[in-house]
Amino acid sequence: MTDTQSTLNVGVIGLGMMGQTHLDAYSKLPNANVLAVADMDPDKLSGKAGAQGNIEGQARGGFDLSAPGLRKYEDGLELIADPDIDIVDVCVPTPGHLPVGLASLQAGKHTLVEKPLARTYQQAQQLADAAEEAWDRDGAVSMCAMCMRFWPGWDWLKGAVADQTYGKVLAATFRRVASFPGGPFYSNGEASGGAILDLHIHDADFVRHLFGEPGGVRAEGYTKITGQPDHVMATYRFPAGTSGLADEAFVVAEGGWAMADTFGFSMRYTVNFERATADFDLARGDQPLLLHEQAETTTIGLPVGMGYDHELAYFLDCVRQRKQADRVTLRDAAQTVRLIESELDALQAPLATL
Repeated sequence: MTDTQSTLNVGVIGLGMMGQTHLDAYSKLPNANVLAVADMDPDKLSGKAGAQGNIEGQARGGFDLSAPGLRKYEDGLELIADPDIDIVDVCVPTPGHLPVGLASLQAGKHTLVEKPLARTYQQAQQLADAAEEAWDRDGAVSMCAMCMRFWPGWDWLKGAVADQTYGKVLAATFRRVASFPGGPFYSNGEASGGAILDLHIHDADFVRHLFGEPGGVRAEGYTKITGQPDHVMATYRFPAGTSGLADEAFVVAEGGWAMADTFGFSMRYTVNFERATADFDLARGDQPLLLHEQAETTTIGLPVGMGYDHELAYFLDCVRQRKQADRVTLRDAAQTVRLIESELDALQAPLATL
């Protein structure tokens, strides 16, 4: 039976940039109660240490970590064991996604795992297996937080491609480039995977979301900071007859965090349909999406909020209704990690170093 009014108790593990972003989003959602947080850093747990800047352009952290009644754990496993927690939100650094996510799923908790799902495809498959077992055994809902699938203007693009509103796609280019965010996690390429896994993965995933699995990928890139690909350009090849895509079309995604310190952050797409061109640029503020048709240019009105707000609202709704979060399952997210590893294989060897 659907219970759309029940309050869900949320526990967030990991109080870095994304943990604080999720906390802020939960605080704005009706019937979501952040009951507990966990972090091994006592300064983050107390709120003394703020999150680093958000390389996706809009850091947030308005949640009050000194709120009365908020349960605090230094060990995330203790939060998972709390019987009052309904949802576990895993926002620890990427190498921790596998052990913490597995513990949550094996405990029968509804589980949200930040992107990338895991450091490797093999680890991501383990989490996907555990998620399916948890659903069959406990009815536990799980999802990977691939926020671009929910981002206003990007979900519009998904609909336009699926419905072929402006004809088929002739060309699609995605660009997500930034100054290096700094900090020990991002600087450690073995932990973060470099920009190809931590930042570019957003666009690789969205390409899959739009067109399905590529038939092949060509990639070029270089490392500048982490020893892993810090800037990559990938071209995806799709078989003839791919829905929504002209046979002669090309699809390209560029991503990296190797820009000069003063560059900041840029998130864009330009998609050329047979009868129109859609152009999204985050730098345009509250009017980022323009649609160019033959006779006019139109600003597309978009819902308020960012992808984080909409993805968490969707996940909570799935939990309340006890339905699978099929918009982005853990198995689906694992396939995106596999695509990133295909890009790594396609990079010129040895990887160029600056």
